[in-house]
Amino acid sequence: MGEPSGATTVAPTGTTVRHPSRPGTEIFARAWAKAVSGTSYLPMTLAQLEALLQRLTEQLATALLAEPIDLRVGHRVGTELVAAHIASAEGLGRTVEVVQLRLARDLGLVDEEVEDRLARLLAAVTTGYARALRDRTLDEQETIRRAAMTARAEAERALRSSEARFRHQATHDPLTDLPNRTLLTERLSAAIDSPTRGAARLGVCFLDLDRFKVVNDSHGHQVGDGLLVAMADRLRRSLDGHLVARLGGDEFVVLVEDTTGTDDVVAVAEAALAAVREPVLVDGHELSVSASIGIVEREVAGTSPGDLMRAADSTLHWAKAAGGARWALYDADRDRRDLARYALSAAIPTALERGEFYLDFQPLTSLRDGRVLGMEALVRWRHPELGVLRPDSFIGLAEETGLIVPLGGWVLAEACRQAESWAVGGGPAPFVSVNLAVRQVRRAALVQEVRALLRHTGLSPERLQLEITESTMMSTAEESVRTLRMLADLGVRIAIDDFGTGYCNLAYLRDLPVTELKVAGQFVAGLRAPEARADERILASLVSLAHALDLTVTAEGVETAGQAERLRAIGCDAGQGWHFGRPDSAERILARLR
Repeated sequence: MGEPSGATTVAPTGTTVRHPSRPGTEIFARAWAKAVSGTSYLPMTLAQLEALLQRLTEQLATALLAEPIDLRVGHRVGTELVAAHIASAEGLGRTVEVVQLRLARDLGLVDEEVEDRLARLLAAVTTGYARALRDRTLDEQETIRRAAMTARAEAERALRSSEARFRHQATHDPLTDLPNRTLLTERLSAAIDSPTRGAARLGVCFLDLDRFKVVNDSHGHQVGDGLLVAMADRLRRSLDGHLVARLGGDEFVVLVEDTTGTDDVVAVAEAALAAVREPVLVDGHELSVSASIGIVEREVAGTSPGDLMRAADSTLHWAKAAGGARWALYDADRDRRDLARYALSAAIPTALERGEFYLDFQPLTSLRDGRVLGMEALVRWRHPELGVLRPDSFIGLAEETGLIVPLGGWVLAEACRQAESWAVGGGPAPFVSVNLAVRQVRRAALVQEVRALLRHTGLSPERLQLEITESTMMSTAEESVRTLRMLADLGVRIAIDDFGTGYCNLAYLRDLPVTELKVAGQFVAGLRAPEARADERILASLVSLAHALDLTVTAEGVETAGQAERLRAIGCDAGQGWHFGRPDSAERILARLR
């Protein structure tokens, strides 16, 4: 076979190798580079590609001329092509084409034996190329699989972390990082619903800071928030082992599980009060606060988170009402009474709409001649379930809730309506006396309301007497005093009820538009005993002072003829009580008088 010029050497393995001329390999390498350029993305310049392919050309030429032919070179060349990213089907096709058409010619090898050897070498290149491409594909698939597994694991970790973060945010207070109402309810439910709890007990301390609003109003909400954070940290540290939650505002709850009795929860409450009591420095302000705590301790059987929290909330209000800075223990009987009172107060508006209220009257009788001077209106409630209720069952509730305004307005209107029709023989008709609550006296529209009632009913102003308690009179603002003066200018009588039970300044009383004092029944009760001279002297002094101020005096709670006689003897003007007549409807009282 023809040979190119050049030296002949023997390979280390004993294979005879004839080195091809350098110019031929350079020409072929350029043609090869031109053929495969553009068949795939190649991360190299054209010069780098030509250098690579010239090296591979020399290896192919060496293998082609070796005796025997070394097909492993073809495998390596195929592998290197793939490694150099000449890894497309088109790139392989162009390589086979250019090697087959040009390699032998450019190297000056033109006999039939070379063609046969070249075909075998090309087959080896193709085989090496296919294997390398397969291995690369498998490696890439494995890399992708591992990357996917890693990405999924990272995503799962991120998801768990995100879920944990969101869970924490959903179950913890953002200001103090204490558990919030949601987590507290979950823990309560778990403690109650666990099937292994048996006869276990638990307790709840519902804590509220006393006068916290003063801190916010005096120093601002930033200082208030700082105080809440400090209190939360103290409670967390001092009550370690117990769940401390913040419900919002200045309200905290401590869950005490597996109690052995009330003493366990009381001890926790005492520790909480002590922790809160210590002064704290917030933004340069030294603050001292106290707390009130409602305590509930019971068996888990038969209760629920809602029942526990409602009971603890009610008990907290008992501690607040007792002055604060203390704890109060849940009392089921008291709670039932409170619930009944609440239900009763909630029913007042509906009762007004249904006409369940009505009036009884009690006469105010002259102690000089026995004539009925007036009648006091006393409201009654014909409750559909509880029967007839006296004022002491619901008036206090109405005053607490503000419902005394509509209820008192109804009493005033109904009393005026009934009084207009009263007549006793040929004498003057008695006046009607109506009690006013503090909220009614302080209403700016009271004068207009009374004027409209008198005009609507036709009742003359001097036949309406409005009774105000001594404590109400003393706490009445100047604007309310002007209202009373305007009522007096209309001709309406103004009386002070339960006189002697407060601390009325007589000099102040002199300047008020008052026409009558109604002396409290406590003083009159003492007149039942013949030797009760002290009460008699007190009453005599009150009557004398009232007469000096041109006021008439009515004694309340007169139950016996002896009391009436002694009151008459000291100059009291009128009496009211069972001795003169028990409360009844106006019709029956007037019928007896006629």
